[in-house]
Amino acid sequence: MQRFPTAFLSIIACAAIAGCTDKTNNPVAPTSSAQISSSLQRSEGSDEFQGEDDDSDSAYTLAVIGDTPYGPIKLAEFPALTAKINGDPRVSLVAHLGDIKAGKNSLCTNEYINMIRGLFDGFTDPFAYTPGDNEWTDCHSSKGNGSYTPTERLQYVRTVFFPEAGRTLGANAMRVVTQSDDPNNAQYVENTMWRKARVEFAMLNITGSNNDLAAWGPVPADAGNYPSQAAEFASRAQANSAWLKKTFARAEQTHAAGVILMFQADMWDPAEPTLTGFDALVQQIGTLAREFGKPVLLLEGDSHKFDVDNPYSTTSTLHPLHPSTPVVDNITRIVVEGSDAGRTEYLRLTVDPRKKSSGLFSWERVPLN
Repeated sequence: MQRFPTAFLSIIACAAIAGCTDKTNNPVAPTSSAQISSSLQRSEGSDEFQGEDDDSDSAYTLAVIGDTPYGPIKLAEFPALTAKINGDPRVSLVAHLGDIKAGKNSLCTNEYINMIRGLFDGFTDPFAYTPGDNEWTDCHSSKGNGSYTPTERLQYVRTVFFPEAGRTLGANAMRVVTQSDDPNNAQYVENTMWRKARVEFAMLNITGSNNDLAAWGPVPADAGNYPSQAAEFASRAQANSAWLKKTFARAEQTHAAGVILMFQADMWDPAEPTLTGFDALVQQIGTLAREFGKPVLLLEGDSHKFDVDNPYSTTSTLHPLHPSTPVVDNITRIVVEGSDAGRTEYLRLTVDPRKKSSGLFSWERVPLN
């Protein structure tokens, strides 16, 4: 990806922030770390987080984007996309499914990451984000993205996009459950959870590049100061497995009407040379969803072309891609449009618990122009 002069990037960031105002025109007081910590206290046998969860039967709508902004055109359009989402009166939260830049020949500099954070700050509603492979896993010289250690980049991404554990970005930030509250997986601040309209929402750090099993290539001399690829994969696999279990346990405990899982990777992308890094996750998600028995929606990006399917159905050509994939009828998967080639748009997703299971989730694609 072409590098941009600092002045140009600053103009884009400023335009995004200036063009997006609080829907209520009211300032939002920041929440202290002590307040967040207090709201996340565990209590045995009960739901440990009541803060901003909502079990009402009212419909809840979010805007879902991913694999954006890629390249100069998408960067230039991002302020307008932000303003369009901010102006949508139905939207209550924005979810970004990861990948804030192209995966090749696109430097993973601090300056670029900071600039994207500035753009994200332009959103009025709570802004929930999960990292994609392009901003950390693929940040090595063999992909032309600069000489970095991917786990060092992940640490920087966490610093920039998750500065306060248990709190989203956005002008009207929202408190969420975070896995950083779990002593066994405390580094995974990006794994979050919340409940709205009787549906359990969860974000997980599941990335492309075969879930970070694709070889990194050459790394800097100081790579030994950061977790190795093998250690990173094992640690994150443990964290994601625990987060999935917790998500469905909360859904069962609260008698949720459904579950929504959000992550970056397309775990069924037939264009990828191998998908072995997702085998265990595919099996676990399928097993938990089948036991849950109610609607489960998977939201992902990565492969860039909008699609709706159920890869757990025996009628799907994707079902054989992972060994021992369960057969599950209550899963729907949506891949959002993205990248520099796709149409600039967002997915307006509505959850309405008043409708029957088959109508719990509804969506429409909203183009920028």
